Amino acid sequence: MPFTLDAPCEYREEIRKSRFHALAAPVASAAEAQAFLAAHSDAAASHNCWAWKVGKQYRFSDDGEPGGTAGRPILAAIEGQDCDQVAVLVIRWYGGIQLGTGGLARAYGGSAAKCLQAGARRPLLQLQQARCHLEFAVLPLFKARLEEFGARLDEERFDASGAELQLALPAEQREALQRLLADLSRGRSQLQSVEDDPA
Repeated sequence: MPFTLDAPCEYREEIRKSRFHALAAPVASAAEAQAFLAAHSDAAASHNCWAWKVGKQYRFSDDGEPGGTAGRPILAAIEGQDCDQVAVLVIRWYGGIQLGTGGLARAYGGSAAKCLQAGARRPLLQLQQARCHLEFAVLPLFKARLEEFGARLDEERFDASGAELQLALPAEQREALQRLLADLSRGRSQLQSVEDDPA
C-alpha cells in the first residue's frame, strides 16, 4: 500500500564537506509540488535538486549536477519508500571536494530516503477516477464540499455552460458524492467512471 507524508519533514547531512539539506512534503497535485519547490529552494545554494510523484505523474531535476546523479536517485528514494503524493527537495552547498557520479547519486538518494524515513507517514487510500459536468450555478457549492468525501479535484475544463471536473475519490464515497451531485444539479449531472489512462 502506498504512503504519503502526514506533514513536511527534513533531514540534514554533511558528506565530504558538502552540506545536504533534504525537505519533503505531502502534495496533492503537480502544481502543489512545484509551489513547494519554489518556496523552499535556496538561490544561494550550489544546487536545488528535486523529484515529486503524484499518482502516475512525476518529474525530477538535477539542477546542474551531472545527468542522472540527483533527480532520478531522489525519485528512486520516493518509490523505494513506497511513497506517493510527495515532493522532495535536496539542497546542496558544495564543500570543495568532488564526490563523483556514484557518490552524488548515493548522497542525493540517501538524503531523500532518510528524510522520508524520518517523516510521519499515513497510508494512501486507493482512489477511483471519475468525471462530471456541472453548470456554473452549482460549481462552487460542489467544489466546496469535495473534501467532506475525501475527493480530490484533478482537473477542471470550462466550456460555455459550466465545467467538466476530473476527480479522484475513495470507492466507498462514490454513491454519497453521486447523491450530492444529483441534488445540486437537480438530476442533470452524474458521475462517470474514467478508465485508468495507460500513460
